[in-house]
Amino acid sequence: MKIGRMGRLFAVGAFLIFAVTALAGCENSGGNKFINIATGGTAGTYYPIGGAMAEILNKNIPGMNASAQSTGATVANINMLKEGSVDLAIVQNDITYYAVNGTEMFKDKKIDNLRGIAALYPETCQIVTLDSTGIRSIADLKGKRVAVGAAGSGAEANARQILEAYGITYDDIDEQYLSFGEAASALKDGNVDAAFVTAGFPTAAVQDITSQNKVRLLPIDPDKADALIAKYPFYTKSVIPAGTYGGFDEEVPAVSVMAILIATDKVDEKLGYDITKALFNNIDKLQAAHSAAKQITKDTAKNGMSIELNAGADRYYKE
Repeated sequence: MKIGRMGRLFAVGAFLIFAVTALAGCENSGGNKFINIATGGTAGTYYPIGGAMAEILNKNIPGMNASAQSTGATVANINMLKEGSVDLAIVQNDITYYAVNGTEMFKDKKIDNLRGIAALYPETCQIVTLDSTGIRSIADLKGKRVAVGAAGSGAEANARQILEAYGITYDDIDEQYLSFGEAASALKDGNVDAAFVTAGFPTAAVQDITSQNKVRLLPIDPDKADALIAKYPFYTKSVIPAGTYGGFDEEVPAVSVMAILIATDKVDEKLGYDITKALFNNIDKLQAAHSAAKQITKDTAKNGMSIELNAGADRYYKE
């Protein structure tokens, strides 16, 4: 009996599928664990910290093959977790909260299977103005031109929520949807009066302004911070130390969102426990990767965690 061309192609295809499946079985039976860690841009904070995480996991978990990859940061990372192309991701806790609740940029795109591993360090909501504007409080922003972050960004949602705590809406200001870099340029040129920036401090975009101008950071009053946290549980209170930016020597009460490490429910309890234990047993190597990572501690690992914890991570924190 002759086998036609299509039959031969089918046979070759079937063999390849069998071979790949067999190979995967060998890798799994050998105990190898392949973990992709989504981070952010190579110039940012997430990338070096993610690289240190991969190194720690490879050295401390038998059969582990972890690698960190550069990505478009939080929103992209959450979508990659959803697609299954990565296993762990460093993300902002507020945007993760939107994803699991189907709000903001994840409206009607709710993701149910995200699980927390650890809260890492704060990313602070900084409201910046030039000293020369005379603006001294968030209440003074009414009627002003305010850079609120790029459209659809986490920073823009932070700006809207903080203004709301002061009874201010976009109807009360001239909102400008600008990235941090664009906002810095607009402030220097006098095209906006204030800007919202959500990032670990000191932030390069703000430092850029201070090179030519005296800046002022606007405080968030304690009662307003409490109201904000009651409504949006992903916020935490924080303080921007005096002298963080050249020429501005006042301590500023602020709120922060947290950079957190998350996974999906595909990371089971045992692997979740092993990952968490390896990271915190080698926290010095994590903290050496970037200055922001010096704020990572086991004591604060659940602060601002906006989603359900992986069961293994939870078990580790209770030890």
